[in-house]
Amino acid sequence: MSTVRTMRRADLNHGTGSSRSDGVPASKPRKRRSGRAYAGAAICLLALGVAATGFLSRGWWLPKVERWNAAMRADVSATDHDHPPGDSDAGHQDDDLSHAGLDHGDPASGEHEHGAPSGAEQEAPGSTDANSLELSEQAKKNIGLTLATVAEQDFQRTVTVPATVVNRPGRTEIAISAPMTGIVTRIYPIQGEAVAPGAPLFDLRLTHEDLVEKQAALLRALEELDVVEREVARLEQVTASGAVAGKRLLERQYDQGKIEAAILAERQALRLHGLSDEQIETIVDQRRLLESLTIVAPPVRDCPSCAAHEEFLQVTQLAVRPGEHVATGTALGVLTDHCELLVEGKAFEQDAEALNQAANEGIPVTVLIEGNGSGRHEVAGLTILYVENEVEMESRALKFYVRLPNELVRNRTTPDGHRFIGWRYRPGQRVGLLVPVERWEDQIVLPVEAVVREGAEYFVYQRIGARFCRRSVHVEYRDQRWAVIEVDGALFPGDVVAAEGAYQIHLALKNKAGGGPDPHAGHQH
Repeated sequence: MSTVRTMRRADLNHGTGSSRSDGVPASKPRKRRSGRAYAGAAICLLALGVAATGFLSRGWWLPKVERWNAAMRADVSATDHDHPPGDSDAGHQDDDLSHAGLDHGDPASGEHEHGAPSGAEQEAPGSTDANSLELSEQAKKNIGLTLATVAEQDFQRTVTVPATVVNRPGRTEIAISAPMTGIVTRIYPIQGEAVAPGAPLFDLRLTHEDLVEKQAALLRALEELDVVEREVARLEQVTASGAVAGKRLLERQYDQGKIEAAILAERQALRLHGLSDEQIETIVDQRRLLESLTIVAPPVRDCPSCAAHEEFLQVTQLAVRPGEHVATGTALGVLTDHCELLVEGKAFEQDAEALNQAANEGIPVTVLIEGNGSGRHEVAGLTILYVENEVEMESRALKFYVRLPNELVRNRTTPDGHRFIGWRYRPGQRVGLLVPVERWEDQIVLPVEAVVREGAEYFVYQRIGARFCRRSVHVEYRDQRWAVIEVDGALFPGDVVAAEGAYQIHLALKNKAGGGPDPHAGHQH
């Protein structure tokens, strides 16, 4: 039995591996810690420090990460939209370079698409998808896109004054009156027809008693002159032979002179009655009373603009009918001469000094004429004719006038011989006058349509490659036509920006940044 217990104790001691030879249990040996344990503890502490630092500075880095993430999603969306499944990775890479605005030239060379170097296009700041947009050819046509090239130039600041096209007083309208009493037998033109100076207008059968008497007196004087001239010729012959005294010849020559003076007076009286020299010569040659009178169109006077085209007068009114009896001075019709008109501007009283300066120095002004569907038409290089010395009591407006040469836009003759014309500018037409008041030098001047305002910011959209990138600019001055941009490095000479259609690009970019429908989420209804 003792032998068996001894063997079991030996087995137990062997199983624990901690027995000594004397049978007393041995203590467990202590393990030595390795370097890996210390490295792991240091890494854990470092990770906790980084996490704490990131948590405390989340207000600084979290918005940037969100913007970067949104830009990446938009880029992936645009890439997937432009390249359907199946396109190669190389195509995606090329499209990303194009979207980044790097396909317009070598960045290292610093050259624009048009060859002008610009640091703005090298770095392309703000040319991410959030600030740029690519338009298809159809979209460009839909918005009526036009481009403008940035250049430094002189700018004339102007004030816009409302104005109206008016007639030239005493020049545009010409009244035709009956020179003597008679009956209208024929009217040559029709209303609205254009006639040349000297063209026949009316035929009158003369019934004027004074005119008949003047013509009869002229005929009697002519007959008496013929008799006296024959008598003088006979007396000159007999006086030379001594048969008749020279006193008688002198008496007949004296009578001849009186008759010639009377004829001259009768001619002048007929001219005052409205007869022309040709008509008077007809009476003298034919020795017949003038039964009818033809009234012709007067010549065009005081119109330097008529040198550019043929002279025309337009029949705007016919006041009589054939067979109507008219007295001396009766209005027969009205002719108009629209080859030159006036623009009547109405400025404020405080603009008098600027107007007088422009008139004295001959500073050119511009007339803006709004076309019906054909856009705005400008007439530049005009000068102020005069400024009125009175201010209207009711409107408190100061009127001034500018000469406006007219242009023929229609000149057609009908088969029956009547000619009709049309003028570009018409009395009563409302226009605008641009009067210069200040001159600036070396400014960036763009069409006002190229600058988009949103709150306190002004933007232009620069073309870089195939994309239009938004640029924030400072506008120093803006009117109805132009915007003056500060030269601060936002734009450089030679840059190309959107003019017409810039606002539509701005709206499209805002819609894109506002989180439009996901193209991969299916159809939107």
